[in-house]
Amino acid sequence: MKFLRLPFHQPTGTHDPQIGANNTAGKSIGSVFSLSRLRSKGITGQMELLSQKSVDFLEEIKSIGFTKTMDQYDRAKLSIFNQLNFFQLITGLIVPVTCLFGTAKFSVSSFFIASLPAYVSLLVLCMNFYYKHEAGIIIYFILYPVVTSIVYLNGMNLGVELFFILYGILSVFFLQEISQMLFAVGLSMISYFVLAVVNTKYTYQLQTANLFFYLFNQFSAIAFIFYGLFLIKKENTVYQFGILTTNQALQEKNMKIQRQKEEIEEKAELLKKQTSELTELNSLKNKLFSVIAHDLKTPMYALRNLFSHIQQHNLPAVEIRKLVPEVVKDLNYTTSLLENLLLWARSQMQSASIRKEVIDISGLIGETLKLLHLQADEKKISVQDKTVDGCRVYADKDMINLVLRNLVSNAIKFTPEKGTITISLRQKKSMAEIFVQDTGIGISPEAMEKIKENAYFTTEGTSNEAGTGLGLMLCKEFISKNAGKLKISSEPGQGSTFSFTIPTAGEMENRA
Repeated sequence: MKFLRLPFHQPTGTHDPQIGANNTAGKSIGSVFSLSRLRSKGITGQMELLSQKSVDFLEEIKSIGFTKTMDQYDRAKLSIFNQLNFFQLITGLIVPVTCLFGTAKFSVSSFFIASLPAYVSLLVLCMNFYYKHEAGIIIYFILYPVVTSIVYLNGMNLGVELFFILYGILSVFFLQEISQMLFAVGLSMISYFVLAVVNTKYTYQLQTANLFFYLFNQFSAIAFIFYGLFLIKKENTVYQFGILTTNQALQEKNMKIQRQKEEIEEKAELLKKQTSELTELNSLKNKLFSVIAHDLKTPMYALRNLFSHIQQHNLPAVEIRKLVPEVVKDLNYTTSLLENLLLWARSQMQSASIRKEVIDISGLIGETLKLLHLQADEKKISVQDKTVDGCRVYADKDMINLVLRNLVSNAIKFTPEKGTITISLRQKKSMAEIFVQDTGIGISPEAMEKIKENAYFTTEGTSNEAGTGLGLMLCKEFISKNAGKLKISSEPGQGSTFSFTIPTAGEMENRA
């Protein structure tokens, strides 16, 4: 063979032939290594691609017959069933095909009979493909033992008797009906006992014809048994884990729902309480407006009539003096009513705050008695102050002032002429208790019940004094807001004693 020689142009300068030869050899060796690496990468890539395709193909086999309505457990069972039938299809054809082409004694009819179990697997896969899952399971557990028995009855011992045990084990897992499971287990065990234990004479013994394939079938059966048990255990473990996870999630949801239920019940109870309070307040409001509409007009009319008579009839001073006491009486009542109304409105406002401070309670009682002495003198009532100086309490001054005014005013109102009212004080370690005791007409059981229910009502005094009906309601509320408690003891005709407690200033300082 002749090669075409090409002209070679040597570059200018010094040229070393040895260096050129070395460079050429290096390039040749590098090319060989590069080609080797490319081939290695190509083989590895092909193996990875083949492996991936095998995995994808197996996943397709496992998912034959899956539907959207199937739950996780049913899919797992069908996946195991498809795998077993696919591998049984392959192993069921290996030995008959090999024997058909490897020996003249193995006829086509024998090949067909020996391949019957593989055809059953193919039929089951087809039934699953067309979503006939129940039919596929029944075909498997009835036809497989039957066709395997047909193989043995035709005088061929292919060493597949352990598959009868496999059918029995799998029937326990796949068949839900007890009767079907017992039938499948009985059929498999009877077939195994008759064909493998009782009958041992066969015209074709794979053990003597081809020991390798005989052992292959035996080990295949054992492998299928353990592989089936492994898949069943694995799927059951996954399923149980899924159930535990689902149960845990459900428990958490139930706990969350329970907490929400409790919150809703608490809110409903609070709303019910608020609705009840609003209903009571609304009822009280209506009564108050009725009081205001009726009672505030009386002193206004009295003043108007007084000044109208003065203007029109030029009344003398003597006549005017006769009219003034009634007008003053009405104005006193109106003043008390307005004070109570304003303080009640303030107490009902959400933004109203209690302004607590240190109070000399004896001094506050003295101021109240000075304010009400004219009302007591009018009925010739003796008011005795038996409190001692130096007692300091911690409370809202305006609220306690209103409580004292109302209690003393009520005592004057319900005490007949020449009666006695006594105000006393008892100081304990953390609380001070103030008493307002009178020798009045007392409180009837019906009125006491209304007071306990905090109901709105009003009664006239011993001298027909009008009442607003708000006094005791405000007293109870204001005392409660100042961490105290109102007590009432009374007997009709024997007088009454009203007392309330209030924290001392020293107790508040100790807490601070």
